[in-house]
Amino acid sequence: QVQLVESGGGLVQPGGSLRLSCATSGFIFRIYAMGWYRQAPGKQRELVARITSGGSTNYVDSVKGRATISRDNTKNTVYLQMNSLKPEDTAVYYCNANVNAHNYWGQGTQVIVSS
Repeated sequence: QVQLVESGGGLVQPGGSLRLSCATSGFIFRIYAMGWYRQAPGKQRELVARITSGGSTNYVDSVKGRATISRDNTKNTVYLQMNSLKPEDTAVYYCNANVNAHNYWGQGTQVIVSS
């Protein structure tokens, strides 16, 4: 079955960096687009970044220039590098894959940006 397992979250000071990882299994990773979403308390889940199977990327405006999504098809893993973190980046970050028209989510990894 499809599994997505996020890691790499934590507490970081404003201006700091984190690299989130999402290890996947159960599907042919290299042929699917992957996404990172986040959900802050009291807010709707939003798309942060997406990478296609060919490596094309797009980002929500609020993280452009500060985030980089990448994938390693040899490890079936997608990454999200976040730099210059701000308190408003605080959220649970989720990995997403749409496989055969079904949306799959990981359990999420908490990112807290605070001094």
